[in-house]
Amino acid sequence: MEKDFEKKYHDVETDHWWFKSRRKYLLDLLKDAPKDSKILDIGCSSGIFLKDLENLGFKLDNLYGIDISDKAIENCRANGIQNSFVMDAQNITLQETFDIIIASDCLEHLEDDKKALQNWKNLLKIGGKMYVFVPAFMSLWSYHDEVNMHYRRYTNPELKSKINAENLEIQKAGYWNFFLFLPVYAFRKLTAAFQKNKKGESDISIGNPFVNSALLQLIIFENKLLKVANFPFGVSTFCIAKRVS
Repeated sequence: MEKDFEKKYHDVETDHWWFKSRRKYLLDLLKDAPKDSKILDIGCSSGIFLKDLENLGFKLDNLYGIDISDKAIENCRANGIQNSFVMDAQNITLQETFDIIIASDCLEHLEDDKKALQNWKNLLKIGGKMYVFVPAFMSLWSYHDEVNMHYRRYTNPELKSKINAENLEIQKAGYWNFFLFLPVYAFRKLTAAFQKNKKGESDISIGNPFVNSALLQLIIFENKLLKVANFPFGVSTFCIAKRVS
């Protein structure tokens, strides 16, 4: 991602409703996993999710992170995650294998997503699980994707197909951030229409604290609904997959 945007990302990733609500969803999914699980966070940024896992009771020595950004890994180590490394997510060269792999908003940054998924599968133990979140629907493509240096957005069938192609067994799949899909769609289309050839701004900003808190509570409510429901669309899509062979 562009350097100015990366700085803004690191400034807001702890408290921004988007990142916080997604971390809460993942933490809820992982709360019953064995606390000695070896976990890799791909695209770990400043290590905030890994610190959340430590606070949930997972052993710090078993928590690993990789990121392409030197600054992200500098922040990660400052936050106490010593098993953090600057690496290309298409070619992770760690000698470890993992019980759990998390890749939140990472795959879309990689030119060769097939190579990346093959690499990630090889890092996963038999019986291990992979949790992949990516932006959904090319119809939502905007300057936000460009400044993030995305290659693509995915539908859920596309993501499942790519993961199934690596002989990973889908455990759960769906869309996330359903409630805000239509507002986000309208905002991006209107912004693009008015800006025409001008560069826009990334969506990432905490903005008004009240609004940030309200959106956080809305998506936390949606997270609870995801336990019993699947939504037909959303701003993001995800797959949870298991390595069976």
